Amino acid sequence: MVRMSAEERRESVVRAAMVEFARGGYHGTSTEVIAKRVGVSQPYLFRLFPGKQSIFLAASGRCCQEVTEVFRKASEGLEGEEALHAMGRAYQALIAEDPDKLLMQMQMYVAVASAEAAGDREFGDALRAAWMEMYDTVRLALGADVDETTQFLAYGMLINVLVSMGFQPDHRVWTGFYDSAQPKG
Repeated sequence: MVRMSAEERRESVVRAAMVEFARGGYHGTSTEVIAKRVGVSQPYLFRLFPGKQSIFLAASGRCCQEVTEVFRKASEGLEGEEALHAMGRAYQALIAEDPDKLLMQMQMYVAVASAEAAGDREFGDALRAAWMEMYDTVRLALGADVDETTQFLAYGMLINVLVSMGFQPDHRVWTGFYDSAQPKG
């Protein structure tokens, strides 16, 4: 059996954490379950990451990076409405192919809000920075139009809510969305 380097093991922890946190949330996911999914001991997990919060932040940051990269690639060489629809289609494909990406985003928002309510603003700083990179990527693709960027991301958040609540593609709630924003059944 080939041994993994610490960096490869770290990567496998981030991937496993994305799945576990997506499904169980920050407070509902133990480091034990993450370690088990990766096939390492908890003590080894804590040699790779100083604690649960750093694992969650790494998983959330990766999720934001991957969504940002989907927008970046989809809009490459396009402008305006073409970029908007390409990003919409790419995002719909992403969350259809990997529903844990959507759930991880939703869990990230809950965890940051919970930390803020408890007075821990620092917890969300890194995630706000990652989200702003996504915002700026979309804004750039849409010709730096703030109104279009806001509308695109607002639609995206509504899509996140509707998909995570299980509204099927043929449900009337999707009426009014532009075609590239509608889920494919």
